[in-house]
Amino acid sequence: MVIDDSNTIRRSAEIFLGQAGCEVLLAEDGFDALAKITDHEPDVIFVDIMMPRLDGYQTCSLIKKNPRLKSTPVIMLSSKDGLFDRARGRLAGSDEYLTKPFTKDSLLRSVATYALGRPASAND
Repeated sequence: MVIDDSNTIRRSAEIFLGQAGCEVLLAEDGFDALAKITDHEPDVIFVDIMMPRLDGYQTCSLIKKNPRLKSTPVIMLSSKDGLFDRARGRLAGSDEYLTKPFTKDSLLRSVATYALGRPASAND
């Protein structure tokens, strides 16, 4: 699942992941995502930090507090790369932090690590 208020980011992630054979679920914000997550239970969730209504930190925290979803990997996406932002992501329960703009390789590496439980090569 990719949660981001930017249509460009959602579409880029959908294309990269789709080309790798992943089924991709999209959401525009945290509220939209929470409604879809319980129905679909994604293997990995990518969530933007800066979103209206419910930001990525709050969304991650709510996902991790749900007993059915707490083991689902959540990867924060942000254009901010500061230590404070990374620490705040960890405190919210995130499993990893990717800086935007992300690459196809970094996205697929995260999916391989968290959904498949193995390190990915650039050719996966």
